[in-house]
Amino acid sequence: TPAGCGPRRGGHVRKRPQGRDSVDSVANRLLTTHPWQVRESSLDADSLGLGESVFALANGYVGLRGTLDEGQPSAARGVFLAGVYEYHPLSYPEGGYGHPEHGQAMIGVADGTGIRLQVDGVPLDVREAPAGRHERVLDLRAGTLRREFEWTTPRGGRMRLVSTRMVSLAHRATTAIRYEVQALDQPVQIAIRSELTVNCTPPPVDNSDPRVEEALHSPFESCLRGSHQTGGHLVHRTRRSGTCVAAAVEHEILRPEDAQVHTTDGEDQVATSLVAELPPGGTAGFVKYICHAWSREDPPAGLRDQAAAALEAARQLGWEGLAAEQQRVLDNFWQAADVEVDGDPDLQQALRFDLFQLLQASACVNAAPVGAKGLTGYGYSGHTFWDIDSFLVPAMTLLRPEDAARMLRWRSSGLDRARERAQVLGLEGASFPWRTIDGGEASAYWPASTAAAHLNADIARAFGFWADATGRNLEEVGGLDVLVETARVWARMLHRDHKGRCHLYGMTGPDEYTGVVDDNVFTNLMAKRNLDLAADACEANPAAAQRLRVSREEKRHWREAADAMYVPYDHVLGVHPANEGFTTYREWDFEGQQGAYPVQDHAHYAKIYRRQVVKQADLELALWWCSDAFTPEEAARNLDYYERRTVRDSSLSAAAQAVACAHAGHLDLALAYLREAALVDLRDLQQDSQEGLHLASLAGAWLALACGLGGLQTEGGKLQLAPRLPARLERIAFRLQWRGHRLGVETTPAGTTMRLLDTGTSGTAADEAELTLSVDGTDYVVAPGRPAKAPLHAAEPLLQRQPSRQGGNRTGSSQRRNGATPANSVSQRSAAASPASGQAHHAKAPAMA
Repeated sequence: TPAGCGPRRGGHVRKRPQGRDSVDSVANRLLTTHPWQVRESSLDADSLGLGESVFALANGYVGLRGTLDEGQPSAARGVFLAGVYEYHPLSYPEGGYGHPEHGQAMIGVADGTGIRLQVDGVPLDVREAPAGRHERVLDLRAGTLRREFEWTTPRGGRMRLVSTRMVSLAHRATTAIRYEVQALDQPVQIAIRSELTVNCTPPPVDNSDPRVEEALHSPFESCLRGSHQTGGHLVHRTRRSGTCVAAAVEHEILRPEDAQVHTTDGEDQVATSLVAELPPGGTAGFVKYICHAWSREDPPAGLRDQAAAALEAARQLGWEGLAAEQQRVLDNFWQAADVEVDGDPDLQQALRFDLFQLLQASACVNAAPVGAKGLTGYGYSGHTFWDIDSFLVPAMTLLRPEDAARMLRWRSSGLDRARERAQVLGLEGASFPWRTIDGGEASAYWPASTAAAHLNADIARAFGFWADATGRNLEEVGGLDVLVETARVWARMLHRDHKGRCHLYGMTGPDEYTGVVDDNVFTNLMAKRNLDLAADACEANPAAAQRLRVSREEKRHWREAADAMYVPYDHVLGVHPANEGFTTYREWDFEGQQGAYPVQDHAHYAKIYRRQVVKQADLELALWWCSDAFTPEEAARNLDYYERRTVRDSSLSAAAQAVACAHAGHLDLALAYLREAALVDLRDLQQDSQEGLHLASLAGAWLALACGLGGLQTEGGKLQLAPRLPARLERIAFRLQWRGHRLGVETTPAGTTMRLLDTGTSGTAADEAELTLSVDGTDYVVAPGRPAKAPLHAAEPLLQRQPSRQGGNRTGSSQRRNGATPANSVSQRSAAASPASGQAHHAKAPAMA
């Protein structure tokens, strides 16, 4: 759905099927478990979209969906460039001041994946060809997608097709496809048509405004084109946003030597044809190189030359050279970031898949945002949201800090647009967009966008996290300016009551089922931290503070406002209401819900807003990010209260709940949530993975492991750990980077071992320096060749009794089949959440998959 055309997240309303059994079984049946691969053992027409997302390849600059070579059948073809979009009108039933006038939607660019095959005049179509075997393998160590297909022709001959795709992690513009077809037992004539096509697949449009479809249906107009015997180029410009995109293609013919090859070009297509006679056992094959370039400033001819230069470099390297460089990038990545989980093969595979996708989303990103779906699908129109700053940036800060730095530089580059938006809202400072590609607000639903001002503090937190974890100056990523301007916007929005307490009114927190409320606890605490962080940063960088005209009086005002921030508390129940009065709202009828989820598809928001039903972790997220604001007892009571009211209709929820449960000592439940976050796409748990992968959940899975089960905290310039090991797992090992050091952390029942790993840059200070870190409050020193070992502390659950209030009943498909009854407390659910049994009993059971 194009941006801003619907409610909640601003235009994307998921229509989940009522029954989950069939979808879950398809994902489980087709994708087999392997520690370093994702393997699809057969092709299922009902799960094409899922496969196209799971098997997508990208590098942060260019991405392509995992479609079949023939192009059809497909759910949604697409090749994307980060930052390339088209404008479209935003329509409103009733207009209003400050509403964005146009939205942005990511659009498919020149698609070079199409390779159509005819055998003896019959086009290959997997829907019609009698298949002997169809397999696709995503290799997480090689960075390739390999497809093998065997079938029988109408004349009875057996054929084999092998294609391997690669999006280079070393050369951002380059995609390569090695394509080979073999006649196994009969002579055949083959005809191959390899295409580079523009305007072939418009983005999905679910909007009644005809202007939206008109804007996005055929967004490119031709500027330049050309061809030669084995390739050619296309240069196009978007009609509204003025973005120029060039693509060049070349074919290296491998065999047979006598193949007839020629190329034609039109306004929207370059097509290379290969015709050959194959004897039994004969093979025809080629390597196809595709390179892209785009700009809003450079002329078409200049972009054509950029793409041509990248293409020539790829051709000189050849397939083997590109594959070797891909291998080197991934070897280095896994050396620095690998995760090992003994005792849960599904989780092991999922975490490596998740990390691979984080790398694909960010490795080559530059001067462009990372969307919520990365470059894996059209979901959310390619927009970036607060969850990229909140989950992906911190994860990459600890895994590949330079990638995180580039993401932060893009965010800070939008500061002027954020200042303009603040002025429209009558505020000082900067108000960042809820959803965007170009830096301007693109959401037409203000209660879940403009009112969700917590995103400004979330963005500030990302900058502070990066500076703390790397030990580098905020000025390198434009962070001080962001901290100052976001602090200024909070100072302007705050209201002091007659008691001197500071309030934030009319806010929406992360929970989108409770909107436009007063004193949302998460928002207030994050604003408080934003104000303090800005004041600290200005004191550490006085020259930069002077440049931004931050006075001593302004810093004092920030400190005072942070100290006076009001945080609601219900003394009767002993919990924090998610917002003022939340605990007095009417309870949601979970029993009456009868599995009708997501709630937003079955109830009006006028009803949802007045009930105690939580879409995603809100106060529980505060338990993680603002843990010092709660005593352990308060955290435990809050956890128990909100666990029974959180339905997790958002993929962002499970990771935060995993960390909160781990910190409270409920490790089985923490593991269940960790598995849900990690497996969200491999098991299609939200039933919308066909629209693209859930990057924030995938990043959240790694954070849930490191910050939840690993107890990792990074504030104050010191690394702290509090490792815990769920009973089901035999061993957990993860790696991270901290202030130039590469650290390995390994936890077994015998204890936790920390060791410094080779940085790969011999002679650096990090190679020679010691690292002091804390484990469960005790300091340890690790140095090259001198690991340290800490005892494993037993996790004592903070909740031992069953609470007196009844929780909601929302169970997964396995519980419906078995007639299980949900438990009512975190402690009871934690005991019931054994992944070995495939069941977890609580308001909505974590997906054990």
